[in-house]
Amino acid sequence: MSRTTPDYDTCPALRTIAMPADANANGDIFGGWLLSQMDLAGSVVATQTARSRIATVGIEAMSFKAPVHVGDEVSCYAKIERVGNTSVTILVETWARSRLGEDDARKVTEGKFTYVAIDEDRKPIPVRRDPLK
Repeated sequence: MSRTTPDYDTCPALRTIAMPADANANGDIFGGWLLSQMDLAGSVVATQTARSRIATVGIEAMSFKAPVHVGDEVSCYAKIERVGNTSVTILVETWARSRLGEDDARKVTEGKFTYVAIDEDRKPIPVRRDPLK
């Protein structure tokens, strides 16, 4: 049985529409555009977790499962995988839904993004562990 929604323990981090400028000559959305949306989504959760400025330092386990088409609603969901001393690793799942009446969303890609907490001089700093104030 296939899922038509992301896992319950992920949080919605970004929703956008795939536009013609984001497509290749075949009408499919460029993987690089999708990757940038996922990086943005992961950075939302990483920034909230680190409560500081962050920088992307790695992407691993990236896999494309299905194409995204022009006009699709693209939703990225993020889940904290690991919090280290200066880094946060976020699993990002991306789902697409046709705006032409299809009700079921389909999982189109996923990947793990690692971010490092940084200061104003762009030097790594510890992830804050104190409660939000």
